[in-house]
Amino acid sequence: MIFLHFKRSLSNTENIHTIHDMPYIKSLSALGLCLLVSTTAQQAFAGDKKDDKKKKTEKAQVVDTLITPIPNNRWMFANNVTKAIRAIDAKDGSVDKVVFMEDPIKSKVLTQTFLVDAPLLLIKIENSKATHANKIRYERALADRLNSFRNYTAGDPDVIYYKKLMKNFEDLMQADIDGRVMEFVRQQPNIYSLENIDVVENGVEAKAYLFEKIGVENPEMMIKKLGEFAKESYADPIVAAAAKVVPSTIMSYAAPTSKYTNVIRRNPDKLVQTIVKIVDQSKKPFKVLPFLNQINDGSKTIAQIDETARNDDAYFKSLVELKISGKAWSEVAIDDEISYRALKYVRTVNELHEKADAVRFKSVEGFDPNEYYFMLLGGQTNEIYTSSYLGIFKRMISKMGTTSGYELLEKVRMSHFRTFIRMAAGYNTLGQFLATMTEPQKTTLMRSFVANLEHGGRRDLADAVDVADAFGSLTNEELMTFLKSEVKSNYERVYSDKSIPDDNREKGVIVYGLLGTIFNNSADANQLQQSVSEIPPINYVDYNSLVDKDGKVIQQVFFYGDEDGKISYQSFLTSFRSKTWKIDESNPQWVTISSLVGKPTVIYANRPLPEPKDEEAQNKLFEYLDANEIRPTVVIHRGHSYHLDGSLKNLTPNVKIVMLGSCGGFHNLASVLDKSPDANIISTKQVGSYKINEPIIREMNEPILKGENVDWVAMWKNLNTNFATKPAGDRDLFSDYIPPNKNLGAIFIKAYRKMELSKES
Repeated sequence: MIFLHFKRSLSNTENIHTIHDMPYIKSLSALGLCLLVSTTAQQAFAGDKKDDKKKKTEKAQVVDTLITPIPNNRWMFANNVTKAIRAIDAKDGSVDKVVFMEDPIKSKVLTQTFLVDAPLLLIKIENSKATHANKIRYERALADRLNSFRNYTAGDPDVIYYKKLMKNFEDLMQADIDGRVMEFVRQQPNIYSLENIDVVENGVEAKAYLFEKIGVENPEMMIKKLGEFAKESYADPIVAAAAKVVPSTIMSYAAPTSKYTNVIRRNPDKLVQTIVKIVDQSKKPFKVLPFLNQINDGSKTIAQIDETARNDDAYFKSLVELKISGKAWSEVAIDDEISYRALKYVRTVNELHEKADAVRFKSVEGFDPNEYYFMLLGGQTNEIYTSSYLGIFKRMISKMGTTSGYELLEKVRMSHFRTFIRMAAGYNTLGQFLATMTEPQKTTLMRSFVANLEHGGRRDLADAVDVADAFGSLTNEELMTFLKSEVKSNYERVYSDKSIPDDNREKGVIVYGLLGTIFNNSADANQLQQSVSEIPPINYVDYNSLVDKDGKVIQQVFFYGDEDGKISYQSFLTSFRSKTWKIDESNPQWVTISSLVGKPTVIYANRPLPEPKDEEAQNKLFEYLDANEIRPTVVIHRGHSYHLDGSLKNLTPNVKIVMLGSCGGFHNLASVLDKSPDANIISTKQVGSYKINEPIIREMNEPILKGENVDWVAMWKNLNTNFATKPAGDRDLFSDYIPPNKNLGAIFIKAYRKMELSKES
C-alpha cells in the first residue's frame, strides 16, 4: 500500500490515502430498456464512443504517488484537502470509502469524483511544475470545492453538476499551469469555469471575459451576481442583456431605494432607460412591464397601459392579445403573467362550485376562444376542478363556432399545446377537441405532439412528461397505436441524425427510448415494472424502506388554515378515533397519532391554525422532528396547490411515499423527485377531497400496521370496489386520483434520471 506522507515535523507524519485505498465501486448494469429498435440501436450513444477507452487508458497512467515530500510550509493546505475528502467519506455516517446514496449509480459517480479522483488531483497538484504559491492557491480552491459538497444539505444533490465542476477544476488548473487560461475560458465559457476562476493566478482578465460572456448568454443567472461586478465596466452590457430577459429584476434594481439603482440608471441602453421610465412614471409598474416592447417602440404609452390595467377583464384580454401577437419581450414572463391573471378566474369559478352554472361561470362570460384557452392553461397549475375545467372548455368550444381546434392552436401560436392536450386527455375531452378537426389536421397535431422532445437542456423535460401523462389518460386504441409509432420513428430519427448536437441527441435517445418502453408496457403493471426494473419498485413500496432506526414508520401530514383545511383536519382526526390509534392533542401546534395495535406507526400533523400561524406550526414541527432525529418516510399534503411549496420544502431522500392533495404536474413531480428521488407519488387531477383522501390513507395504513409492503395494485383494486358503492360524485372524484404505478410522468422522470446518470458513471 502506498501512502502520502504529510510531515508536520521530522517525527510527526500523517497518512493520506491514495487511489490504492479507494476501491472503485463495482460497475452497475445500465438501465434496461425494451426499446423499439434493434439491439445495436438500443446501445444508443454509449456503444460508439471510442474516446471513452482512450480516457480510461489515460486515467490508468496517472501518477498516484508523490515525486517529492510535501514541504512543511504547504502541509496545512494539502491536509485541508485531505480532511475535506475524509469528511465527505463520513458524510453518510460511515467512513467506508463510499459516498452512500440511495441510488447506487449516484453513489458510484460521487465516490469516483470525491474519494478517487480528488486524492489523485491533490497528487497532481503536488507533482506539477507550479510554483509554491500557486500550489497553495490550487489546494485552497480544491478544499473549497470539496467542502461545498460536504456542506450541501438542500436535498438530493445534482451529481452531474459536481462531476463536471470537478473535471473543469482539473482542466482549468492545468491550463493555468501551462499558461493558456484565456484559451481555455474561451473554449469553455460556462458556469463551471466561473465557479472555478479562483484557481487562476491573476485571473482578472479571464474573470472579466467569463462575466461578460456568460452575462450576455445567460443574463438571468448573472444579474443575480450583480453585487460582485457592479463597479466593473462589463456590468453595463450584462445589465442591458438582462433587461431583455428579466426586466422585472432590472425594474426592482432601478427602484430609488435599491442599492443598485445607480448601476441601472447610468446604463445607456434604450431598453434599460425605458424600464427606468416605467418605474418613475407608472402607477402600476409591474402591470405595465409586460408591454415593455410596445412602450420602447412608441406604439403604446405608459398612461394607456395604466388605464387598461384598471379593469381586470380588459387587462387579461390585452395580455392574451400581446401573447398572440408574438411581440412580448419574454415568452416566459408573458406566460407567467397570463397564468397569474387566469388563475383568478379559475379560483372564482372553483369557489362557487355549489352554485348554479349561471352564477358560477358569470365571471368568465364574454371571452373569446383564445382567452378561454389561456384560462384553461392557467388553471393547469393544479387548481382547476374537473367541473370548472369542463365549464370553461364547453364555453371555448361553443365560441369556436366553425373554427377547428387546429386553427385555434395556430391562432394562439401553439402555446403550450402539449400541456393543453395532456389536460384534455386527463379530463376526457381530447376526443371532442380532435373531432373539430380534419383528419390531416389531427395527424399533423398529434405528430407534432410527440416530435422534437430532444430540444432544450438536459432537465427540460416538461414537454416529454406532458406526453407521458397524456398517454396514461388515453383510451382510444387507434390514437395510442399512432403515438407508439411516432415515438419509434422519432427514436430512430434522433439516433441516426448526426446533425443534431450531441447533447440533444443523447437526450432524445433517452427520452424516446423511455417513452417507447413506458407506452408499450403501461397496460400491464408487472410488465411496466419489469421494463423499468432499474428504478425502485413502482407497484409497491417495501415496508422495510419505510421503517426508521427505531423500527417505526413516521408520517407527516400538512394542513393549512383556510376553511377547506379546517374541514379536512377534523375529518382526518375523526378517521383515527378508534381502538387502533391514540391521538395526543396536548401540543398547541400539532397532534401526534400513534398506533396501538400492529407495527409501530407515528403520524405527526400540524394544526390548521389561521394564516400565518399554520406555517409557524409547521416550522415548529420541523424543528421538533429535526432535533429528535425523527425522519418521516411518508409525507401527505392536504391543501391547495399554492400551499404545496410549504409541504415539500423539507422533503428528504428518506421519503418513500408522497401524497399530493393536488395535481402532480411536471413541476410538482420534479420538485418532489429532486429531493426524494425514490418517492412513490399519489396525485390527483384536481384539488383533493377529504372524502377520497381519508379512504386512501386508511387503505395505505392497513398493510403498514401489518408490517407488509404497500401494494398499489392491490390497494387500488380495493379502493375501486369501495367507491363502486358510493355516490356518483365521489366516484368521479376518486377517478381523478392517480396511483404511483399509473403515474407515468413520475415514472418517466425517475427512469430518465437513471439513464442520464448511468451515462455518466
